[in-house]
Amino acid sequence: MSEPEKLDDLKGVDVQTSHRSVLNADDELLAELGYKSEFKREFTLIETVAFAFSIMGVVASVTSTFSFPLVSGGHVGMVWGWLIPCFFVMTVALSMAELASSMPTSAGLYYFSAKLAPPKWAPLASWITGWANVTGQITLVCSIDFTCAQMIASAITVASNGNTVLGAGATYGILLAILFFHGVVCSAATNVLARLNLFYVVVNVGTTIAAIIALLVCSGDNRVSTKDAFTLFENNTGWANSGWAFLLAFTSPMWTLTGYDSAAHISEEVAGAARTAPIAILLGVAGTQVLGWLLFIAASFATASVADLLATDLPLPMGQLFLNVLGKRGMLAIWSLIIVVQFVTGAAQGVDASRVVFAFARDNALPGSRWWKRINARTQTPVNAVWFVMGGSALCGLLGFSTAAFASLAGASVIGLYVSYAAPIFLRITSGRDKLVPGVFSLGKWYLPIGTIAVAWVTFVVVLLCFPPAQAVAAQEMNYAVVIIMGVFAFASLTWVLSARKWFHGPIKTINEPAPSMDVKEALY
Repeated sequence: MSEPEKLDDLKGVDVQTSHRSVLNADDELLAELGYKSEFKREFTLIETVAFAFSIMGVVASVTSTFSFPLVSGGHVGMVWGWLIPCFFVMTVALSMAELASSMPTSAGLYYFSAKLAPPKWAPLASWITGWANVTGQITLVCSIDFTCAQMIASAITVASNGNTVLGAGATYGILLAILFFHGVVCSAATNVLARLNLFYVVVNVGTTIAAIIALLVCSGDNRVSTKDAFTLFENNTGWANSGWAFLLAFTSPMWTLTGYDSAAHISEEVAGAARTAPIAILLGVAGTQVLGWLLFIAASFATASVADLLATDLPLPMGQLFLNVLGKRGMLAIWSLIIVVQFVTGAAQGVDASRVVFAFARDNALPGSRWWKRINARTQTPVNAVWFVMGGSALCGLLGFSTAAFASLAGASVIGLYVSYAAPIFLRITSGRDKLVPGVFSLGKWYLPIGTIAVAWVTFVVVLLCFPPAQAVAAQEMNYAVVIIMGVFAFASLTWVLSARKWFHGPIKTINEPAPSMDVKEALY
């Protein structure tokens, strides 16, 4: 063997040794946090970033929520209704990145709350955060997949020249089919899921850029002026106060910019998690914010008439915008790609939600926990938890038979997730100031002002999302998000008072611990 060949072999050995060293360090840190390593660490940095970015599905999410800024300010709602919340969402992402770097575990947010709360209140803080996150995760899967079903229904309507309009029953049937396929995909082994995300991000970014170019180029002489694109305000909400009406446009970026905690929830499947997870969170959020704003700017220029888009018979006004700008064939071409993006977004969110369910069940906090925390021997992934998510999403999808109830489900998913985001951040800036052991990524002394802004913003947004779209509304136009969220919190509170407070003590150790004996907890959970 020649000298260069020997050197190449030695380099290969060094790389393998270094990789094993990283994996060992990951498992040692996880053991310090109290958990036994049960996953294969096969997500690389680029695949983790792709996962965090893909789960927000920028072009599909903007398409899904285009009606909110369209109603709440028109052109101003599109451009500035997206940009303003981005600055505040980044403070949440920064705070979350610091926590994920310090405690990289699939348990994520409810684990952070348990470790940062005063010892007396740690179990309750963990319980509330966990239930809020599980609720937000499952309802978000349903919201994404139901919107994907609506996109397919829109394509069928356009392709048939309006002769075929699918009703709620047919749309729900499509939802069930999507959930089934997502269940199959999300049950795959970790290395398969990691590679799939590279495909997801290419489709996502490529379709977003194609949509931006198509709207700007093909709108031609019908484009509005730069002044109108950035400053023309139209209040179609029914609220007399235009300032308040504009704030309701924030629903779109808040719904889109969710799920970035996914990098924390797959951290037990990531190599170098303490470094990789925060990078993925921040790059995923920043990339989505930039591309989303550019897409909304393009949409604002291409929107010749807000009233025309609001009067469409299609389920999603963005479909009408593409139809107006690109014609039937062009619309169906770009729409097909957006459907693919929405489908892969739902798949990524399904993986995220299943890891949350698995982790919460691992700490015996869900009914039937012994089933949902099982790891499939062949794939080494929580397959049972995947189907728990898909089943829960199918039940939530029944709300699709009521337009108002389903619209409220989207708000409920945002509220549930952001409450779970804010809880550990609030504890970090209060009782947990001296408890956090900094990870690779740390905010240093800036954690306090950044965390304070993040908590204040979430509080404001939660209140905002509970308001109806108009001052005077009928039952079919009400915002039932607060009903959905309070129903879950009532259930969580009742079970805490009657049972869970006696046996749930927060995250449990699964390493070097004897198996718990059968008790009332096992009987109920």
